Amino acid sequence: MYAPVYTISNKILKYIGTIEACKEIIDHAPLLPYYEKKFQNEALVRMVHYGTHIEGNELDLSQAEKVVMGQQVIARERDIQEVINYRKVIEYIEELGVRNTEVGIDETLIRQLHKMTVHKILPEETAGAYRKTQVVIKNSQTAEVVFRPPQAVAVGYQIADLMAFIQSPESNDIHPVLKSGIVHYEFVRIHPFIDGNGRVARALSTLILFLAGYDIRKFFSLEEYFDSDAGRYYESLQSVEKQNGELTMWLEYFTEGLSVELSKVKERVEQVSADLPIREKLGGKPLMLTERQMKIVEYVRKMGYLQNQAFKNLFPMISEDAVLLDIKALLKAGLIRKSGVTKGAKYIMA
Repeated sequence: MYAPVYTISNKILKYIGTIEACKEIIDHAPLLPYYEKKFQNEALVRMVHYGTHIEGNELDLSQAEKVVMGQQVIARERDIQEVINYRKVIEYIEELGVRNTEVGIDETLIRQLHKMTVHKILPEETAGAYRKTQVVIKNSQTAEVVFRPPQAVAVGYQIADLMAFIQSPESNDIHPVLKSGIVHYEFVRIHPFIDGNGRVARALSTLILFLAGYDIRKFFSLEEYFDSDAGRYYESLQSVEKQNGELTMWLEYFTEGLSVELSKVKERVEQVSADLPIREKLGGKPLMLTERQMKIVEYVRKMGYLQNQAFKNLFPMISEDAVLLDIKALLKAGLIRKSGVTKGAKYIMA
């Protein structure tokens, strides 16, 4: 069975501490349903975009968002298909995360993730099939060969060893973030498929977090951190081989990445955690807003206030009276308040 070698350094301890603190705040922050869904959708787009971009996908964030949302874009067909596939992969592991105890990570699951990742990209007979040839890993930005994985004949038993590690009682004693990082590295090192290994590795390590209760409301994207400095990502992966299999430097990088991403999420969550006082006013009941009311709240938060003359730009096809009815409901709920009494009055956050 695979046995990882690493030291829990001071850096790792510091980053794990930050991760735990952020997780506690994010998991328990009272949020309007609108913001919960908004943050999840944004994280999905970032995961899909940056998770494919680091592999050389040429779509920009805006184009990837349109593809994720089912809109048409003019771009290379392979790039579009990669984004469609990875969106389905992320949605699949999110569904598995919800089922939790029913899920076992094994080779069948690994093959399924790969099939979804390379659908309509690789020949059907290679989807979910371990490679039979030698490959190299290149930095997608520099084309530099950064790693030579094991020979194809070794793939089967090395993946079996990794699965045994994931399923072992010993691995359950490892902090979920470290386990996720260990699996991420080892899967990339083995490189079991011809293509799509990076995406499968990142999806698999994210699934391990989800199954251990570290979905953190599905607000984060480790892929964004990796892609922000792809050179450092590849260097950190290479550090293990240079250190004779010692994972410490890679795990320092991995835990730093999650701490950075969760810190950003925590700041955003704290900025919009506004519905606790509202719930108290409503007797603890959740505040259910319509789509237009959500848009009004978002506008007021972003701009600082809303005036009647802005209604037309905000809702071009909606009458002023209809918008005023939405505002009246928000005023009654205590979410916003009115400053002034004429047409020049401003609606601001309460």
